[in-house]
Amino acid sequence: MEKCELSEAMRWLIERCQEINFGRITVVVCDGEPDRSQPLRIVRAVKAAGGENGPRAEMAMANFQLRKEQIELVRQLAGADDGDSVEIEVKHGLPFLIEIEQVASGSVR
Repeated sequence: MEKCELSEAMRWLIERCQEINFGRITVVVCDGEPDRSQPLRIVRAVKAAGGENGPRAEMAMANFQLRKEQIELVRQLAGADDGDSVEIEVKHGLPFLIEIEQVASGSVR
């Protein structure tokens, strides 16, 4: 799967991961995608002694082959329910850990 195959909202989220490089992003899901009408929460991790604190070089690329971590993020959001809050831990511009806070419906997947 390539970046150009993603919806605009998913490309936007992938680019936010590449932009912060290290940290956490929290989005709300609507129709299996990040709901851009809801506030995006970003916590940027900065290495005090220097290092990779800027955006990833891939962010400027119009297209590239998605990594397995990015594909898994797309898959997890597609399976989430409307209103679920998804927190993404980002390392090296890639989703590392995905936590999905579900709206209580009585059952857990």
